[in-house]
Amino acid sequence: MNASICKIGRSLVLTMCCVMPWLAPSVHAQGAASDYPNRPIKFIVPYSPGGLVDTFARVVAQYLTEKMGQPVVVENRPGANQAIGAEAAAKSAPDGYTLFMGTQTGLVLNTIARKQLPYDPVRDFAPISTLFTTPFYFVVNPSVPANSMEELIALARSRPGKLTFASIGQGSSQHLAAEMFKTRMKVDILHVPYKGSAESAIGLISGQVDMAFEGGASSLPHVRAGKLRALASTGSKRTELMPNLPTLSETIPGFDISVWFGLVAPAGVPRPIIDRLNREVGDMLRLPATRERFAAFGSEMMPSTPEELGARIRSDLPQWTKIMRDAGIQPE
Repeated sequence: MNASICKIGRSLVLTMCCVMPWLAPSVHAQGAASDYPNRPIKFIVPYSPGGLVDTFARVVAQYLTEKMGQPVVVENRPGANQAIGAEAAAKSAPDGYTLFMGTQTGLVLNTIARKQLPYDPVRDFAPISTLFTTPFYFVVNPSVPANSMEELIALARSRPGKLTFASIGQGSSQHLAAEMFKTRMKVDILHVPYKGSAESAIGLISGQVDMAFEGGASSLPHVRAGKLRALASTGSKRTELMPNLPTLSETIPGFDISVWFGLVAPAGVPRPIIDRLNREVGDMLRLPATRERFAAFGSEMMPSTPEELGARIRSDLPQWTKIMRDAGIQPE
């Protein structure tokens, strides 16, 4: 009898030894989530300060700081077409104390445009929520003798290889939009990549480059000041902000590009933390004040579930691969 009991005891001990390594992380994750957050949160933004995305990230950070009782600190990590910031976020601890401003460029286009990337957008990130979508504005330096897309196209055809366009990097959505435009219109315009939207805007205003597809925050204030001229927007319909400005699709049927931005964390963050962040961010996006503030830049708020953002990333990969290949852009 005693021998049988001892045998059963040894069996239980062995079983628990096998179970405990799997059980411990789960218990630890639940414990970490229960008192989250208990220290400052880092919010990595792969853009230089200024511009729409950085501005939006700081509004998110301030809102989360107030709602969650811990500072949410924006850390700008521009460069390498957002890959520097994305890599830093992907390799951070999956504890909810590092967030990343995920963009269509950083999470989708980079994957297609580069042969090697130090992160995988599906494997290395946990989606939290889509944030907003926005069209581009096709803007030119006032010295460019064109007041409409038709005039700009004619000018480009008359000066092959002489005009230039700015972007925030090889394979960025701005670059892709310009390459699609070049392919569709059969024009030769030179690409000049910059580190971020603020630098690109400076290049445009100073006349270092002739034109660009730019976001509303970095271009429209300069349009209103007369430092840039807007020729078109890239959404499916004219924006409420500039109802008299034609869409590019009115000149080039089917040319419709709007970009999205979302909030992600390193893969492995406990689900209760993901759900908490999703709930708080969703509440912010649904506030009338948030919608009104960013409508001034032509942006539309897009709260979503984590699953919806994940599905968007996965579905965008094959779609944009085809678009980039059709535009003649090959991985570098």
